[in-house]
Amino acid sequence: MNGQQTQVEVGDATLSVHTRGEGPPLLLLHGFTGSHGDWVHLFDLDALARDYRLIMPDARAHGDSTGAPETFSHRRCAEDARAILDALSIDQCRAIGMSLGGNTLLHVATRAPDRISSMVTIAAPSYFPESARAIMRGFTEDTRSDQEWELMRARHPRGDDQIRALWAIGRSFAEHHDDMAFTPPLLSTIQARTLIVTGDRDPLYPVEIFVEQYRAIPDATLCVLPSGGHEAVFGPARDYFVKTALDFLG
Repeated sequence: MNGQQTQVEVGDATLSVHTRGEGPPLLLLHGFTGSHGDWVHLFDLDALARDYRLIMPDARAHGDSTGAPETFSHRRCAEDARAILDALSIDQCRAIGMSLGGNTLLHVATRAPDRISSMVTIAAPSYFPESARAIMRGFTEDTRSDQEWELMRARHPRGDDQIRALWAIGRSFAEHHDDMAFTPPLLSTIQARTLIVTGDRDPLYPVEIFVEQYRAIPDATLCVLPSGGHEAVFGPARDYFVKTALDFLG
C-alpha cells in the first residue's frame, strides 16, 4: 500500500498510522481484529486518495500498533483517534468506521462533537445486546479455524500472543456494560451528519438498535442492506455501499 506510515505515542500505546493522498481528511477506522489494510477490500484507495487525505490507523493492540490488552476499550480508542488527529494537526475530519471503528466514532462524536463533520458508521451499535455477548464469549483460539488463524497472522505481525490477546479482549466485551452504553439522549448530542449502515441479518446486532440510533441522532440517515450480515459491506452490496457512502460524505 502506497503512502506514509507514522507512529503516534498515546499513553501506553504506540499507534501505527498510514496516510496517503491530499485533500480534506478522511479518517478510516477498521473493525475489531482487523487492521488498516482491510480498507483495500472495500474501496479503490488510489481513487479515494485523489479526493481525500486518507488517515488509516491500526487500533491499539491491532496490526503494527501496541497497547496493553487490559487497557483496551472503545472509549480509549476514541481518545487514540483524537490524539492522532491532534498529531496530524487536523481540527475536523470526515470519518468511516467499521464495527469497532464505528463504535469508536460514536465515542468521539459524543465526547468531542466538533471533531467530526460527517461520518459513516457500519455495524456499530449503541450497546451490546445479549445476542452479541453470547457470540463474544466464544472468542477463543480453540474455536478458530485454520483459515481464521491464517487471516489473523496476515493482519497482526507481532505473533500468536498478539492474536490470543485480541480474542481475549473480544471475550471481555461480553462482561462490560459501561463502555458501549449510548442512550438516545446521549446520541442526540451528536452534531455530525451520520450515515448509519447495517445488514438486516447481522447475528450480533438486530436492526432495531439502528432504528433507535436513527431516531436519536439529529442529522442521521439509515441504510439497511438486505440479506446482509455483520460484514455486509464487503459482500454483494459493496458497490452500492461505496457509492452511497462516498456520495453522503461528498
